Amino acid sequence: MTPPSRLSFARTDPRIPALAAGILLLVDLLRVWLPSIITIFGQAASTPAELMGAFALLWFLVPFAVVPLAARWDAAKVAIAGAAGLAACRFALLFVHGGQPQLYVASIGLLAGLTWLAASAVRGGPAAVGVPVGLAAAALQHAALRTVDLSWQSRWWAAPIVALECLVLLWCQQRFLRCQHRAAPGRSSAAAWFLVGPAMLLAGMFALSPAIATVAVSFRFDPVAGSAPPAVPELLLGLAVAGFLAGATGRLRGRFERVLAGVLLLAAAVIWLFPDGLFVALLLGCGALGRAFRAAAADGAPVRAAAAGYAAVAGMVVFAVAAVAYYAAYDLGYPNQWVPVAVAVAPAWILLRSGAGVPAAGVPRRAGLAALALCFLVPLLGVTVTPAVTPGDPDRGLRLVAYNIRMGFGLDGTYRPAVAARAIAASDPDVVVLSEVDRAWLLNGGHDDLRVLAAALGMRYWFGPAADAVWGDAVLTNLPVGAVETVPLSAVGAPTGAQALGVVVRFGGRDIAVVSTHIQPPPDAEPLVQVAEIAAFATRFGAGRPTFIAGDLNIEPGDASMRAFADAGYADGFAAFRPVRTFPADVPVKQIDHVLVRGLTCADVSVGRAVTSDHAMVATTLR
Repeated sequence: MTPPSRLSFARTDPRIPALAAGILLLVDLLRVWLPSIITIFGQAASTPAELMGAFALLWFLVPFAVVPLAARWDAAKVAIAGAAGLAACRFALLFVHGGQPQLYVASIGLLAGLTWLAASAVRGGPAAVGVPVGLAAAALQHAALRTVDLSWQSRWWAAPIVALECLVLLWCQQRFLRCQHRAAPGRSSAAAWFLVGPAMLLAGMFALSPAIATVAVSFRFDPVAGSAPPAVPELLLGLAVAGFLAGATGRLRGRFERVLAGVLLLAAAVIWLFPDGLFVALLLGCGALGRAFRAAAADGAPVRAAAAGYAAVAGMVVFAVAAVAYYAAYDLGYPNQWVPVAVAVAPAWILLRSGAGVPAAGVPRRAGLAALALCFLVPLLGVTVTPAVTPGDPDRGLRLVAYNIRMGFGLDGTYRPAVAARAIAASDPDVVVLSEVDRAWLLNGGHDDLRVLAAALGMRYWFGPAADAVWGDAVLTNLPVGAVETVPLSAVGAPTGAQALGVVVRFGGRDIAVVSTHIQPPPDAEPLVQVAEIAAFATRFGAGRPTFIAGDLNIEPGDASMRAFADAGYADGFAAFRPVRTFPADVPVKQIDHVLVRGLTCADVSVGRAVTSDHAMVATTLR
């Protein structure tokens, strides 16, 4: 007699694991492709945002041509061809790092992945179940890896894991060709396929983001986002993924539950933009997004196969347009808070357009319990421990490193936090001041740069948000910390936000005030307004203590802004050591990274050689 578990496996529609594996690989590939657009094609703001957006959008528009081909030919074979291309490029990105090769391997992989998705939609299948499983798997894997993608892992086990994921996709696609579970050709439900793109964006931006879970917990326990308690972010992410899967597979009752889920999703898309709202947004958004997939499972009558294919590609175009629209605002200077809300309208509309209930997906109890266990256990692989407080060595002076990390990406478009951490650690710092810290931007791969570097360095951290709740500046230290405060700075025409983060450390029997900031100059003008605000904050926060201001100030020696700092009592700590050129990192020609001191002096100034950003690292000893 065949065991019940074998019977359950035999009845499993092979399109579900095929869709899940394909979505997992596609999300992973996007984590490389998106930052490649910015750092390789665009060179981080040196290329017009409009041109970058057009280049990015082109790769999402081409798959519209695949739909009629798949509808007239054998869609299953087109899907296998797309899956093979996706798998090949995803595996290649383990070895192709940097420059145009990385950009175009990722771009071809994206095109292949979208071809696979369009053909899968044309053939028909349970997108309302397979896609949520894939999104959940991607989130859990990202959490287990501490948000450092397998493409950027230098460990031996990265290649076998990616190879296994690729083989699962290809095996499931091939099994689908031989099985008897094919959907009737030419008939499919478009709503679930259209939902793939909006759901991928919302899941990556906040609803299933491991980085957002960490930042949310940080703000929940500390108003200035200090180091998160061990395991709490991982358990929160596990709860979010479990809620998402429960929402996507559980019974959906009548209109009231649909309306409630739609309202909660829209609310989550609004409040996640604020530091205090991240925690609640994560909890509200995950389950509500899952309910949209459940509603899509029975939304409306089946449509022609081509319509489902066009819906899948159109949903991914929504992903591309919304991602460009949201993040380009930090270069072009228009309001972008409406973007996630506008995207959330699509799943909310799917929820609200019908009042009918939807039965549960029929997940076996044993499989459900196994999935629940995985949701909470897999993220725990990424747990980090908060280091102990240490007093430092006052005899050698306070060692400081200041580094604009450019969201962790080097000039060649590679993400190498381990290399950056080794370069920083070589200076044996007591305090590290970081600029351009990205803690969750989907555009940059959803990494938490701060937590990754802090774990590699064995240091505690404090974070000051600037552009939004997850992009800003930071201070890392294991010295005893007293007061901590962050204040926003006036924009004065600069599209990217700025702040000043103050941290008081205890070193050598005295308190020292550290101010981490990143000045955003207005177009064609000196940032005198921000300079005055930073100096005033440092004076008030320092309260007579020895104080230093450090970071990417985007001003040069001799500028009026440097004189304004001097007039406020903050001397150029590097004046006696010039030239101290810090930009660009590969061939520095100017100094825009500074340490300004009051009641302190700089010694042993050095410029790092690691090219893991567009800026060079600077180190000094403060006495």
